[in-house]
Amino acid sequence: MTVAATGPLAGIRILDLTAVVLGPFATQTLGDWGAEVIKVENLDGDLARNSGLFRNKGMASVFLQINRNKRSVALDLKQPAAKEVLRRLIPSIDVLVTNIRPAGMDRLGFGYEACRALNPKLVFAVATGFGQDGPHKARPAFDEIIQAASGFASSMGTDDEPAFVPSLLADKLTGMALVQAVCAALFHRERSGEGQLVEVPMLETLTAFNSVDMLGGMSFEPVLGPPGYKRLKHRKPAQTKDGWLTMLPYSTANWCRFFEAVGHPELIAELGVQDPVKRGQNIDQVYAAMREISKTRTNAEWEELLLSIDVPHTTFTRQTEVTEQPHLKAVGMFPLSEHPTEGTVRVARPPTKFASTPASIRRHVPRLGEHTAEVLGELGYSAAEIAALVDARAAKTA
Repeated sequence: MTVAATGPLAGIRILDLTAVVLGPFATQTLGDWGAEVIKVENLDGDLARNSGLFRNKGMASVFLQINRNKRSVALDLKQPAAKEVLRRLIPSIDVLVTNIRPAGMDRLGFGYEACRALNPKLVFAVATGFGQDGPHKARPAFDEIIQAASGFASSMGTDDEPAFVPSLLADKLTGMALVQAVCAALFHRERSGEGQLVEVPMLETLTAFNSVDMLGGMSFEPVLGPPGYKRLKHRKPAQTKDGWLTMLPYSTANWCRFFEAVGHPELIAELGVQDPVKRGQNIDQVYAAMREISKTRTNAEWEELLLSIDVPHTTFTRQTEVTEQPHLKAVGMFPLSEHPTEGTVRVARPPTKFASTPASIRRHVPRLGEHTAEVLGELGYSAAEIAALVDARAAKTA
């Protein structure tokens, strides 16, 4: 499965030196948007190759979800011959993306300055756990580490009993920020001709993300009150006669229409919902009233009523039902495709739509080293030279 790139990044070449989730999630998006992505893995492969269920070892579910639209080249970058392959590749690319810690890249001989010497217009994008201007710059980081250090786990639970979101939130969110940073740096280069070093640290990224609604009274100096946004503690499912629903009257008009429609117009004045300030002051009582009222109708009855008064709401989708969620099914969110070794597979399609330059899925998720010979051949290596690299275990082919 290889078709011409149509996305807005068509013609951009990316060297992907990332592994696990954060980096591959970002580079897959760049690939979906048209970039050519060459994924360099060590001879054992990306750790995510064995994360989750699999039909064949090395092609597990997590890996399948974040590594399409890439070519896989397997190199042992501790060997001089493999390093030479990278040196010959770097002048031909536009962006190098890595989540190897900067000290590790320097030890390999491919830190920013070394790569810039090979390609002065290179955008060198590195995702780190902690910003390189801080005291934790050398520490390793994984999703739970960042949820804990950023205060996110405390906001999800309490200060006395923090809780992790059961999703790789910090990895995926930082991956999205990495995509933005790469695109911004490419835009700058388009105008100026200048490449640059781009750093996207996980801790700072999740902290900035969380600060929007979590700084609260700490937004001011001196502090005006506690951190957090009081309404958010009421983000709980509403129990109905036959299940659960998320109903979210949000604006003043929403709240007034809601209480009128359910036959309790007196609560509009009693709870002060017509005044955003008073509504905020009384938010505990407002939500308590709504939760009592929610028990009086079935999900279907609530759907009909809330649609008629244009109040935001939705029923809950079980994880096992997400592929059948009516809207997602209608927009083809989970297309099936045939993989040459893994059979029929399901992945989420690119969610972003470009009217003139559509994103696309052009390449299946690669087996380890599937494109080693192909990419090295493009760099001028002969079949005999490639065989010699493989024999010396400097490279690996599928």
